Formats: sequence, C-alpha cells, structure tokens
Amino acid sequence: MTALTLFEKLDQIEARYEDMTRELSSPEVLADSVRYQKLAKAHAEMGEIVAKYRQWKEIERGLEGAKQLLLESSDAEMKQLAHEEQRSLEARREIVEGELKLLLVPKDPNDEKNVIVEIRAGTGGDEASLFAAELFRMYSRYAESQGWRVEVLESSPSPVGGVKEIVASIQGNKVYSKLKYESGVHRVQRVPATEQQGRIHTSAATVAVLPEADEIDIKIEPKDLRIDTFCSSGPGGQSVNTTYSAVRITHIPTGLVVSQQDEKSQIKNRAKAMRVLRSRLYEMEQAKQHEAIAAERRGQIKTGDRSEKIRTYNFPQNRVTDHRINLTLHQLTETMDGKLSPLVDALVTHFESERLKHELVEA
Repeated sequence: MTALTLFEKLDQIEARYEDMTRELSSPEVLADSVRYQKLAKAHAEMGEIVAKYRQWKEIERGLEGAKQLLLESSDAEMKQLAHEEQRSLEARREIVEGELKLLLVPKDPNDEKNVIVEIRAGTGGDEASLFAAELFRMYSRYAESQGWRVEVLESSPSPVGGVKEIVASIQGNKVYSKLKYESGVHRVQRVPATEQQGRIHTSAATVAVLPEADEIDIKIEPKDLRIDTFCSSGPGGQSVNTTYSAVRITHIPTGLVVSQQDEKSQIKNRAKAMRVLRSRLYEMEQAKQHEAIAAERRGQIKTGDRSEKIRTYNFPQNRVTDHRINLTLHQLTETMDGKLSPLVDALVTHFESERLKHELVEA
C-alpha cells in the first residue's frame, strides 16, 4: 500500500462518512428503524478512522506552517522554535500514520461476539484438574473486571475439588476481541499439595475460546439432529436424578455431540446445548475458510491454535511466560487473580501488528 493509495482511500472514507452523516438526518432513514440502526453502526465504526485522519491533516497543516516560517523568518530564535516544532510534528505524524494503517486493517468480524470458553484438564491427573479450575477462576475474575457476565453451561468436577471440564459463556462488550488468543495448551509448574518430597510437577490444561454463533451465522436443520434425553447423574437431588431433564444432542453430518445436564429443566438444558453446538459448528466452518483462504499464512502467523503450548505458569518463581510473544512477567499471583490485561493487551498488539504487516505486503 503506497502513501498515495493510503490517503486516497482515506479521502474516500471521509467523503462517505460525510454522506452518511447527512443520510442519518434524512426523513427517509429516520422513518426506517432497521436502516437507521445499520447506518448508525457503520457511521460510528467509520468515525474513529475519520477522526484520526483529520488529526493527521491538522498535523500536516502545522508542518506546512513550520516549514513556511523557517523559509521566511530572519529571526534566529523564531527559526529555532520553528525547527523544534517541525521535528515534534514529524514524530507525531509518524505515530498517527501508524495508527491510521492499523485502523484500516479489516476488522475480525467475530471481535464483537460473546464467547464460549471450554477448559479441560490435560496431562497431570488431579493436579491438572485443580489447575483447570484455577484457570476458570482467573478468566471469571478478568471478566468481572471488564464488566462481562459469566454463565456456566456445563461442568464436570473432579474428586479433589478441581474440574475435569468446564464450559461457560462470557457475554459483554467485544469479548472475543480480548480472549481470542487464549486458546491453546496452558502449562503449570509447581509443587502439588500431595507431593511429599517437594518436587515440582508439570501439568497442563487446554483452553478453547469459540465465538458464540448466532442463529443467522449457522443454520442447523432439525433433520440433522438426534436428541436424546436421560436422567441426570450430577448433583441436584432427587428431582434431577429421577426426571429425564438431561439432554444429549448429536449433529449427524459432523458427528459432534453435546451433552447438558446442569439445569433441572429439559428445555433449558436443550437451549444451552444448542448454544454450545452452534458455536462449535461455527468454529469448524471458520477453520475451513481459514484453511482455504490463508493456508500459506499459518506458518508465518500463529493464531493461538489450541494444539500449541502457549503459556507456562511457574509458581515457585511467581512467573508467567507467553511463548508466542516471548513475554515473561513476574506477576503470577496477580495474573491468577484475574489481572490479565498486561498479557491480553500485549497479545492483541502483537497479532494486530502482524496482520498489518501482511496487509501492507499484499496491498
């Protein structure tokens, strides 16, 4: 993308933004609520780019003034002030140009979505199940700090107080944009409470973050589903264990199976199971598209695939390391308490920068 094409594109965006501003106040648009909402959303999304572009143009005007003063002034002090102003504005312009390029990188269409988080104990037995439970607590605390809502959809406790598996929905503002890089293998190194000789053990848990699919994203045909009901085997008392409230849904074309038994109501269990199934099908569809469209990129840009060992939590050294971006923080206690922003923000910055590099190469 050359400088000329970049700013030509920005001129077009600004012109379209001004057209949309006028359209939003037209009687025809105001009378059509659906059209108005769609236009208002597009207008708001474009507004950030336009504001940044206008900031860039203001800097350009300041630079022209500083250069003109350098040429015309015979006062040494004024020339020095103009020179300092020019250097300051050029540095600011470089920053704003970088921010503009980043804003022009196509947004991930899933960034606005809620997510389904699936955490499963991996290698390490009881210790892995305890770690899986701690990871869920970590994400729950982080969600709370962001003003998001967490709803457990399915859980399978372990005998020692951990979880073999837990599936939860996290709902709020731009949840996927923050959590999408958390998918992968999370490794823990520490001395388990049951260890008599003080040896450090290594265990693992897997995390999968799926964008929660809407019905319009994934069309599921009733004929493609086999729905079985059975008695719940989990806690809940006699009423749960003696009624056919638990639901197992099999998606016949793919073989995906989702079970749900946390609720006493079969209807509620079915609704929760459908949410999980829809999100897993959506992820499969996304994976197919990525395979077809961007296979050559996968070796260059890691995507946080759940098969990768992405992070190590070392308790003896109070250290957490994200292996994808070589970031080490000696703040493990704070991290496990939900203070994930240093990791999340660093990952978003890194992967957005990588996307920008490839967009500019291909443009």
